[in-house]
Amino acid sequence: MENKEQILKELANVVLEFDEDAAKAVAQRALEAGIDPLEAIDNGLRKGLETVGKKFESGDLYLPHLIMASDAMLAAVKILEKAIPKERIHEAKLGTIVIGTVADDIHDIGKNIVIGMLRSAGFEVNDLGRDVPTTRFVETAEGVKADIIALSALMTTTMHRMKEVIDDLKSLGLRNKYRVMVGGGPVTREWAESIGADGYGENAPKAVEVAKKLLGKL
Repeated sequence: MENKEQILKELANVVLEFDEDAAKAVAQRALEAGIDPLEAIDNGLRKGLETVGKKFESGDLYLPHLIMASDAMLAAVKILEKAIPKERIHEAKLGTIVIGTVADDIHDIGKNIVIGMLRSAGFEVNDLGRDVPTTRFVETAEGVKADIIALSALMTTTMHRMKEVIDDLKSLGLRNKYRVMVGGGPVTREWAESIGADGYGENAPKAVEVAKKLLGKL
């Protein structure tokens, strides 16, 4: 039987090397070696993704690298999750997020990168797309029993829509039920604080970090 620590290290490396085919192969080897698939995800793949995030923060990697790393990780997760018993599926999920670009804003490239990183990190993500009506964020969050509502805006003229969602939650008596995080090109920490958001993600790795902190997973 192969050495567990070596396989876990290889799982981290395939994410760092952006290699989907290798990721699938090592994931299969992990299962054949009897490694708990949840451990393979947590102590293997996610370690690699965390390193990618740090390298992005330091300027050693760029957005295309984040996308490729997420793709490699998700390819491996698809192999591993087949071996996770249904009663343990909840252990693999860090939380449920509803995300979308606010009304009147049709930009979604940054949002889609954030989604890939969040899913790779272990969140269940419900993507509402772009130009999402304010009420739909709340309706969807209620429907899927979300933990976090994530709002993206790429234009200064649509940032006020973020406040509308928060105000909508307040008017419905639901503000304390959800954590709200915001992000996007023109969005700043100061803006997030001014509208009463719970968190601000400067970029995709930061968004993952913030989401984890909001749910006490970091």
